[in-house]
Amino acid sequence: MASLKDVERFADDLQGLVDQLRNEVKNGTDFERLMQIADQISEHADNAAQTFSSMNETLMSRLNELSGTKKSTSSSQSKSQSASTS
Repeated sequence: MASLKDVERFADDLQGLVDQLRNEVKNGTDFERLMQIADQISEHADNAAQTFSSMNETLMSRLNELSGTKKSTSSSQSKSQSASTS
């Protein structure tokens, strides 16, 4: 699974690509190069989005597991307390 360090690396890469795009727009009009840079930005953005999605799914799954464990534990405790008071 990707980590926050991976996301930081994606962000750094994106920043570099955006800088390249700005320089290309300012210093030249090579539309082929602009298209290549824009395509690379798109790929990096997609990778970052997939990373966030994966991290979110993992965290939500873990939270659901923990809350399910707590619910079943508290349900069991409630049932045993009811049984002992009867």
